[in-house]
Amino acid sequence: MTTAYDVPADLLIHKVADKLKGMEHIEEPEWAPFVKTGVHKEKAPKQNDWWYVREAAVLRQVYMNGPIGTIHLRAKFCGPKDRGVKPQKVELGSGSIIRTALQQMEKAELLRAIKGKGREISPKGRSFMDNCAYEVLQEIIKDNPELGKY
Repeated sequence: MTTAYDVPADLLIHKVADKLKGMEHIEEPEWAPFVKTGVHKEKAPKQNDWWYVREAAVLRQVYMNGPIGTIHLRAKFCGPKDRGVKPQKVELGSGSIIRTALQQMEKAELLRAIKGKGREISPKGRSFMDNCAYEVLQEIIKDNPELGKY
């Protein structure tokens, strides 16, 4: 059985983002076009669908590392902040974006909360991710027929 561990992360994230666009409880907040993804960034993202890509990346991180809390997810999306002549310093990613994404995925029943530990992937979420991983693997095999022999 194909899981999210078996396919490249970038291909999986884009496949999951495309599927999240059609889900009922997953929608871009009204403030999303104006927000930066962390204090280490200078501008807002230029991609039109960046919200769904971030949700997919958060879902993948919870799948791989769950149960995981907001602080640890913020650390996964951190980056260096330019402080002028001073040395750069690592700053955490935006907590509001991650919290909102987690709450939306909880409403969609892809995640579930565990008191004191954070969030973990639900059986519905695991099935969703594994199905997306299978589709990605089929696309990879279709593009490279020699890989289908293994």
